[in-house]
Amino acid sequence: MTLFWRTFILLAVLLCGGIFAWMQTFRALEFEPRAVQAARQLASLVNLSRAGLRYADAINRVTLVKTMSDQESVKIVPREPNDKYEPFEVDRFSRAVGQELRSRLGPDTLVANSVNGVSGLWVGFNIEHDPFWLQADPKRVEAVAGSTYFVWTSIALIATLLGSAVIAGLINRPLKELSFAASRIRDGEFESRLDEQTMTSEIREVNMGFNRMARELAKVEEDRAVMLAGISHDLRTPLARMRLETEMSVVDEEAKRNMAADIDQLDAIIDKFMDYARPGEVKLVPVHLSSVVDRELSAFRDPAQIRIESRVAIDTRVMADDTELGRVLGNLFENARRYGRGIDGIARVVVSYARTGPWVIVSVRDHGPGVPPQKLKQLTTPFFRGDAARTAATGAGLGLAIVEKAVQRMGGSFEIANASDGGLVAHIRLKRAP
Repeated sequence: MTLFWRTFILLAVLLCGGIFAWMQTFRALEFEPRAVQAARQLASLVNLSRAGLRYADAINRVTLVKTMSDQESVKIVPREPNDKYEPFEVDRFSRAVGQELRSRLGPDTLVANSVNGVSGLWVGFNIEHDPFWLQADPKRVEAVAGSTYFVWTSIALIATLLGSAVIAGLINRPLKELSFAASRIRDGEFESRLDEQTMTSEIREVNMGFNRMARELAKVEEDRAVMLAGISHDLRTPLARMRLETEMSVVDEEAKRNMAADIDQLDAIIDKFMDYARPGEVKLVPVHLSSVVDRELSAFRDPAQIRIESRVAIDTRVMADDTELGRVLGNLFENARRYGRGIDGIARVVVSYARTGPWVIVSVRDHGPGVPPQKLKQLTTPFFRGDAARTAATGAGLGLAIVEKAVQRMGGSFEIANASDGGLVAHIRLKRAP
């Protein structure tokens, strides 16, 4: 679960719980006043009807009853002893209304839902010992409908969820920006800068600290690159002088060859330093993958040491830098030649590919002894060798580190794993060219 969804859910639960609590509080506080108000209105209607009928003569009483029925939907009929009625008080609200009516009209007041099968709000009262029924509209004493609460609660919940999403987004935006900038720093892009003018003091201090860290890391990276390049450049001159002196002064041919091999090895190590210290900017263009593979494997022509098989289709193109991609494949082939040899002393390498959506995954696999699983993650660490006891290793321990750095510069990713049936396999994921 991301931090956004965690914040959103917690805010939503808190606010929804508050809405339900306030709704229940409103219903509890609104219940009694509504029941009292409804009972008072009904009691006033009964009292007015009683007073009007009591002081009207026979002719005017008929007119009064008809007028009340036509204009107020109130009907008054005599109450007979054999009338059958259903009680009105069936729930908490109706019981409260009935109790309030009896307190105002007298304890002998009857309240019914229907009389003789006729539905309505019926109130039984007496006028000088003559019993009557008053039939009124039931809507006069209805509580707030449940659908009304449901509608308004739903509107409040929707508004709460939308508000929670906005608030969670605002809270997590600085953290998202920080996470994105940190990922760019991890990929070697030290130009990421965060807003130092934000209103929140804590976020402002974090952003200022992050920007200072990015500047220091950029300076350290620049100093490191300059140092490596300077050392490598300064070593070239004495190496060239040693090669010349070896050719001119050493008589023994075998010693001359050994010294020349050592100088070549030092020269190759310097090349590795230069490659690792290379600047991070590259220009990505569509590159034919098969052409680069064929060009690089042509440099490994000794079948007694390495045999490379390419299974890359001719029409496969990726977004890459031609020189950087060649350097990546060359380092992988060299690594396989040194450490991926089989029992017969020959390194057999297979280059394959797979298209997955917008990506092309290039796999370079050897059939050697592989690497212990606990050391796989360390293979791309500069100056680390998978076999610490391998004293015959002639590299600088930078090959796979250069590969990972170059692939990241081209916007891809690099992974190393042991093949299921033996050997080491390197996966390079690059953007597919349009």
